[in-house]
Amino acid sequence: MVSVGKKKVKGRTYYYLEQSYRKGKKIKKKSIYLGSKIPRNIGEIRKRFLDDISRKTWQADVERIRKNYSKNQRTMPRSIRKKGLETFVINFTYDTQKIEGSTLTRKETADLLERGITPKNKPMTDVQEAEAHRDLFFEILESKRDLSLREIQDWHWKLFNKTKKDMAGKIRNYQNAIRGSKILPPSPVEVFPMLTEFFDWYNKKKNKLHPVDLAAMAHLKFVTIHPFGDGNGRVSRLIMNFILNKKMHPMLDIPYEGRNSYYNALERSQVKNEERIFLQWFIRRYIKEYRRYL
Repeated sequence: MVSVGKKKVKGRTYYYLEQSYRKGKKIKKKSIYLGSKIPRNIGEIRKRFLDDISRKTWQADVERIRKNYSKNQRTMPRSIRKKGLETFVINFTYDTQKIEGSTLTRKETADLLERGITPKNKPMTDVQEAEAHRDLFFEILESKRDLSLREIQDWHWKLFNKTKKDMAGKIRNYQNAIRGSKILPPSPVEVFPMLTEFFDWYNKKKNKLHPVDLAAMAHLKFVTIHPFGDGNGRVSRLIMNFILNKKMHPMLDIPYEGRNSYYNALERSQVKNEERIFLQWFIRRYIKEYRRYL
C-alpha cells in the first residue's frame, strides 16, 4: 500500500510517496519526492505513482511471456503451429461472435470452420458471419498494410457484406445505442473527428507504447467511438489482435464466459473516463491467459 513518508533535514520536514512491490523474487521499494508540503492533488499523484509501478511489473511479466512463447513456437513443428493457430481462430471466432449474440455453439463453430458442416436450425446470418470472420482473420494475419480508416472500413465490409449489406463498411450518420449499457455512443457529427483523432493517436503511439498497452488502448478507444451501426466490438477485437500479432506478441481471445467482467471494465472506463481501468483489466486477463509461459 502506498504510504506518505517524511524525513527531517536540518529541522525541515520533506514528504515522499513510498511503495514496496515484488519484482520476480525480490522486494523492491520505490519513492517519489512530494516537497515540503503534501500537494493538494495527492490523489492524482498517487494514481500515477501506482500506475508507473504496475507498468514496470507487468511489462517484465509480458516480456517473459513473449520470449518464452516465441521460443516455444520456434521449436514446434510447422504442422503443430498451424493446428494451434487454427484452434485459436475457431475459439476467437466463436467467442467474439457469441459475445455479440451469435447462436452457434463452440462445437458448431468448430464443425463449420474445420469441416464445412453447416449446423441445422441455426440462422444463416450466424453461419455466414462466422465464416467471414475466419476468412478475414487469416487475411489480416498476412496483411502488410497498417491500420487506417480505409482498412477498417474494408474489414467491416468483409465481415458483413453478405448479412448486413445496407451498413457494411459504412461509417454511421445516425445515432445508435448499446444494448444494456449506460453509455450513449458519440453523436453522428462527432464520429469522423473522433476517428481522425484515433488514427492520429495510433500513428504517434504505435512505436512508443508497449504493444500490449497499445492493443488495449486501441480496443477501448475504437469501441468507444462506435463508428459503425453494428460490429464495433468485433472490429475492435480484430484491431487488438492485429496489433499484438504485428508486434510479435501472443494474441488474445476474450472468452464469452468472461464477458461480464469484460463489459464492466469497458463501461467503467468509459463512464469514469479513466483508460487505466480497462488497461488494468486487460493486462490481468493477458497474463492469466499466458501464465504458463512465465
